Amino acid sequence: MPERLGNGVLNWASMLNEQARAQALRTATVAVIDGHVALMPDAHWGMGCTIGSVIPTREAIIPSAVGVDIGCGVIAAETTLLAEHLPDDLTPLLSGWQERIPAGLGYWHAEEDPAWAAFVAEYGLPDSVAGDARLRERAPRQFGTLGSGNHFLELCLDERDRVWLMLHSGSRGPGNVLAMRHIDRAKTAMRQAMVTLPDPDLAYLVQGTPAFDAYVRDLQWAQAYAYGSRQRMMHVALARLRALAPFEVRQTINNHHNYARRERHDGRDLWITRKGAISARPGELGVVPGSMGTGSYIVRGLGNPASYASAAHGAGRAMSRNQARRAFTVEDMEKAMLGRTWLQQDAAALIDEIPTAYKDLDTVMADQTDLVEVVHRLRTLVNYKGVEKGSRRGSH
Repeated sequence: MPERLGNGVLNWASMLNEQARAQALRTATVAVIDGHVALMPDAHWGMGCTIGSVIPTREAIIPSAVGVDIGCGVIAAETTLLAEHLPDDLTPLLSGWQERIPAGLGYWHAEEDPAWAAFVAEYGLPDSVAGDARLRERAPRQFGTLGSGNHFLELCLDERDRVWLMLHSGSRGPGNVLAMRHIDRAKTAMRQAMVTLPDPDLAYLVQGTPAFDAYVRDLQWAQAYAYGSRQRMMHVALARLRALAPFEVRQTINNHHNYARRERHDGRDLWITRKGAISARPGELGVVPGSMGTGSYIVRGLGNPASYASAAHGAGRAMSRNQARRAFTVEDMEKAMLGRTWLQQDAAALIDEIPTAYKDLDTVMADQTDLVEVVHRLRTLVNYKGVEKGSRRGSH
């Protein structure tokens, strides 16, 4: 059962530092919070609101609670392949992903992604993007690209030795620009209304105002952009895998973990913001990834009302990126990734993603047995991440 932290916060995390605890308690004091803030087992400090939190608001949304990577999430595809069908050397697969899926800060397709036209036909182009020359140029080229940081593409095996592909990404530059724009507007609205907040990043937009309506339009579009971008990259990644062996896809799971949507809980219609948390309604399948190379879990939601039918989104950071760079070496990184196919030549650039800089995934899972049940445990064979050096642009 969760621990109650003061008034207004329920905590599932056994690994929670004081900074994140204090931040969650501050968030719970904001007037538009309707109910309690739920901290997931991987909770850690974030901008404005704690990463790994579920925040219920009444007729308002806190844009920084959604975050700057709107719609960030994970897609996983189960294939009919077994470990015995894979070649001994998986380096060609990793190289193929590098050629077709740009990864890293500032790297995207040289031209508009072929799937962009179909996305726009279904979801349109909001005025906030169409009217911004920079976004209008970048959105088509960043669609279907991985990004950097903890975003990744992996080939994994489950406990049956069945092959899965898993990919973590968000809304790239368009989501970031739109999010920052609305965070600034929320702060301006709070100043004009002379609303006192425990943290300026907890500024909210009130339902029924033009600013709120504009945010929801951009929010929903950016969430669709992230979802569709993951689908596009998974299509490309699967095509490269088929060059090694024929197979079918048995199922695909595509979850956001930075998003907001209207939901009904305890008889109340609320805006539920999941900042580093997944939806875990009864029977709903989800993905809980670990840190680089440590594997992941496929889970089924239990619909726990105390968590607003939510669960952890992965293994949250235990150390900042700067702390990790100071604490670990290239040799440490190579030891941690032993036995896996990865970008070993970029080990120095990836040190801040070393698995030991993250919380222990098995502890996270042990903390949420009342939120989800385990369906499959995945172990990593191939890991592809973006790095902050060189040029790695995709081709069509």
